Amino acid sequence: MRRSLPFLWIAFLASVPLWLGDPYFLHVLITTGIFTIAAMSLNLLLGYTGQLSLGHVAFFGIGAYTSALTSLGFDVNIFGLRIVHEPWPVVIGFVMGIVVAGLCGYAIGKLSFKVRGAYFVIVTISFAEVTRLVALNWVELTQGPLALNNIPPFTVSFPGLGEHTLWGKVPNYYVMLVVAVLAYAVIARLVRSRIGRAMIALRENEPLATSVGIDVTRFLVLAAVVSAGIAGAAGGLYAHFVRIIDPDIFLFIYTVTMVIMVVTGGKGTLAGPIVGGLIFGILPVFLRAYASPVAQWIIYGVLMILIVFFLPRGIVPAVRAWWENRMGAAAVERTGAPIERAGADAHS
Repeated sequence: MRRSLPFLWIAFLASVPLWLGDPYFLHVLITTGIFTIAAMSLNLLLGYTGQLSLGHVAFFGIGAYTSALTSLGFDVNIFGLRIVHEPWPVVIGFVMGIVVAGLCGYAIGKLSFKVRGAYFVIVTISFAEVTRLVALNWVELTQGPLALNNIPPFTVSFPGLGEHTLWGKVPNYYVMLVVAVLAYAVIARLVRSRIGRAMIALRENEPLATSVGIDVTRFLVLAAVVSAGIAGAAGGLYAHFVRIIDPDIFLFIYTVTMVIMVVTGGKGTLAGPIVGGLIFGILPVFLRAYASPVAQWIIYGVLMILIVFFLPRGIVPAVRAWWENRMGAAAVERTGAPIERAGADAHS
């Protein structure tokens, strides 16, 4: 049953457009899913290696701009050299966004993982601000504050049926869902492997992990590359869905949103960012019908404080611990063994 649960969730999510008739709520689900993918990528760094990146939105924005520019084409002069790029298919642009974001993650990882703690946080914040300023001031390439618009949507080709452009929200929902499932599968495969165990060892006790031969920089850089690539994929999805992007995509609030999703859902768990993303992505939509904008932010903040205060490890670990305790108590009742004896057996 436990192994079939992810497939049941996928089937349920795939059925949503069939019974959800409101286009607005479907739009909210798509944007929530995109930022949940970004939160999943951040969780790989924050949850499994213990490295807090407050500039993670940079990789999101790099993926968005790279995918959009590759699909739109551009004509720029760099140091007197004219570079003309003709538009490429959207799928190639999407892949290029992942690759470029991953390469940026590699560069930042190699440079910044020589430091730890607050210094690493400062490096990531600075990187995000630099990318924002580049997007704002390189008007010839990015259009600056005027924004890149008319970004082409995804297209798919079927043998014998020709090419189809995904204009509607339902097709874009399924594109988002496919990318989310693939991102989850990559992260799950990574954290359950020897590499993932090494990352967790570094998070729990770095000096001890180093003493047994774990290459700290190698595994941290690998986590940064995969994390940045998945964030770039989320950015590419966002660009081709909303079809317009500007330098505001690098705003710090988006990183804060990702961190909230990870921490409240449960960092270091595969389901944590998904649960946190669904709660804090959909909650504002329901609050909008019952509270003023000011009251919405107050409720939003109070809920976050309550979760952090009463569930310091996050929602998913708390629910898991409650379920295990309940199952343990039920097993004790069925066997008739005293609780003290069951506890002693568990420790022996």
